Amino acid sequence: MKHQVFSEELVTSVVNELQIANLEQATIGEVLLVASRLEEKTGIPFIRMDQGSPGLPANQIGIEAEKAALDRGVGSQYPAAAGVAELKAAASRFVKAFINIDIPAEGCIPTTGSVAASYGSFIACTQRIPGKNKVLFIDPGFPIQKSQLRIIGAQWEWFDIYHYRGEALREKLESYLSKGDIAAIVYSNPNNPAWICLEDSELKIIGELATRYDAIVMEDMAYFCMDFRSDLGKPWQPPYPPTVARYTDNYVLMLSSSKIFSYAGQRMAVLCVPEKLFHTHYPALAERYGDSGIFGQTLIASILYMITSGCTASTQYAYAAMLDASVEGRIDFVEDTREYGRRAERMKKIFTDNGFHIVYDHDVTQPVGDGFFFTLGYGNMPSGQLLKELLYYGVSSISLSTTGCEQNGVRACTSRMREELYPVLEERMKAFHTDHPL
Repeated sequence: MKHQVFSEELVTSVVNELQIANLEQATIGEVLLVASRLEEKTGIPFIRMDQGSPGLPANQIGIEAEKAALDRGVGSQYPAAAGVAELKAAASRFVKAFINIDIPAEGCIPTTGSVAASYGSFIACTQRIPGKNKVLFIDPGFPIQKSQLRIIGAQWEWFDIYHYRGEALREKLESYLSKGDIAAIVYSNPNNPAWICLEDSELKIIGELATRYDAIVMEDMAYFCMDFRSDLGKPWQPPYPPTVARYTDNYVLMLSSSKIFSYAGQRMAVLCVPEKLFHTHYPALAERYGDSGIFGQTLIASILYMITSGCTASTQYAYAAMLDASVEGRIDFVEDTREYGRRAERMKKIFTDNGFHIVYDHDVTQPVGDGFFFTLGYGNMPSGQLLKELLYYGVSSISLSTTGCEQNGVRACTSRMREELYPVLEERMKAFHTDHPL
């Protein structure tokens, strides 16, 4: 007799009710719907490891600054397309203080979350040079970015970095870049979903090849300074987080407020474009848009403005205040987010005590850290099957197969874990292990 929390019949009925075509290939949103509906129908709580939504309160300094901006009347005026001056200046200072990279305020462009930043960047990057129209994903990665390319009709290549860490990355990257059609290279660091971190030696390889083959690296820093193995996040002092920006001028950085300040509901990020790239002239952009063809100007006025027509003015002031407070030492966002690392450590132990293994368990020189995400495998169980089996035991996750990953397993997010759920998770995973002997 199985010890499932939800019967297979009940889960199937909910999947049919929600008209989900294939549970094993379900998107994050679809898994979220299934878990929510099962909770609603039964009153039994789920261990929610699906959506990467912050599990900490929004930063109070941001909230107060946003209220003050609204009280000043900013809500009645359209914000400038390039962003409010205070946020642009604050972002430039923040990047210098915490990454030790110089990006002028002009190149710090507010966007409606990093999703809008990547969308606009994909458009600009794939249109700037005729024939260079593909995007290369260093996977596993964020599935939404491939969906963005579907919308604009751009093609992509991808590979799972699992077997290509360290120097092995060079040959693998060059096999794609040498064809001459790669416009941009994309990854997140720390990585969503695997929480691996590209090390300086690897970023140097990426940077050198991006320069040689004229590809723009899109570095997603959504989980900025959240590699808790190093003492990152002290303004104006090393160690600084590793970044490709030290090794090439062909890059953009995406810095979101969602995770580091738990400000996800307000959809605010900054796209940082270095001075040289910002001012590069591309005839193909000038011809297409009938503008200057200057990369930064086209990106702001002819692309990003057409997508969101600017960012909410009050939220820009909120983000500026949080960035300034971090630079001045009044916010320690690394200490605030360290809670995710503590949760990951406890959750991983429960899983590994019950037959699971961590799929992406090492970087080049050290074991992978504890943070916002981790990856789980169970024997040789295929990704989709593991996702489905865990649902029967009241645990929601997402299949690694939807993230450009060739390894079997699921992504687990720590953000919604609560103290009272640890014993529940332990009980359910003991039952899972009993029902699925390895």
